[in-house]
Amino acid sequence: MVKIRDLQYLIAIDEHRHFGNAAEACFVSQPTLSGQIKKLEQQLGLILIERQTRNVMLTKAGEELIVEARHVITAATNFETSAKNLLDPLAGDLHIGLIPTLAPYLLPHIIADLNTILPDINFYLHENKTHELLKALDEGKLDVLILPWLDEMDKFERFDLFDEPFVMACAKEHSFSKQNSLSLTDLNDHTLLSLEDGHCLRDQTMGYCFSAGAKEDQRFRATSLETLRYMVASNMGVTLLPFLATLNVNRDSDVNYIEFSKPVPNRKISLVVRQGYSRMECIRKVVGSIKNSIETII
Repeated sequence: MVKIRDLQYLIAIDEHRHFGNAAEACFVSQPTLSGQIKKLEQQLGLILIERQTRNVMLTKAGEELIVEARHVITAATNFETSAKNLLDPLAGDLHIGLIPTLAPYLLPHIIADLNTILPDINFYLHENKTHELLKALDEGKLDVLILPWLDEMDKFERFDLFDEPFVMACAKEHSFSKQNSLSLTDLNDHTLLSLEDGHCLRDQTMGYCFSAGAKEDQRFRATSLETLRYMVASNMGVTLLPFLATLNVNRDSDVNYIEFSKPVPNRKISLVVRQGYSRMECIRKVVGSIKNSIETII
């Protein structure tokens, strides 16, 4: 019988491509991990790891079986979680994933209420880009995600939380600053600053901008919203920012934030979980708490 721990070792090697780093991640010695992998290969009659001096990778057989290994680990994790939930579904650890363009601006508004409503839940917060979060959710490493909804997420169960509008950020010297509001058509022929590839916010904002006839500034792409804000403050260009990112900022700064008239560009913020997730009572309370926390802000 294959041991779950051996599958965890195999997965660690696939992720780290280094025996020493994989062993460290599994909290065992390198000889222990290497020995167990060899025993697993002998048990299966297959070579799973291609061992080279400077590189460690899976063989073809290893690549095919690693998919099954991940399914087994996810099932085992879900089994353990379900057992804990039978004792108390509103207690234990909850790992939440958020994207960098949402986490620092949303969390201050929701965490206090979540801790009050679910005092026996230990909230663990993980910040990463969308594709990495979806991978972690699918593999059972995260319990839920809070992020803008994309069509590629349709294999997960979805709970809509709120629609977050975008606003125009521009320097006080910019011509947009003279207007009380803007329409999307005002962006026609303007060049906008944007985030680098890999941020779903980039695709969402530039989608609105391109449809309005705006162009993207090809000279610079930011790694964060704060970098974009500094570029705007220096009058290097204008950009769209999510509404929550404009709260609790110095309104006397060199950046003006201008709202859009209808139709207002926005992103739909949703909470997503795996289909059949076992802790739905807890999830429903999280969803309700976040909605109540945000309804007076947006």
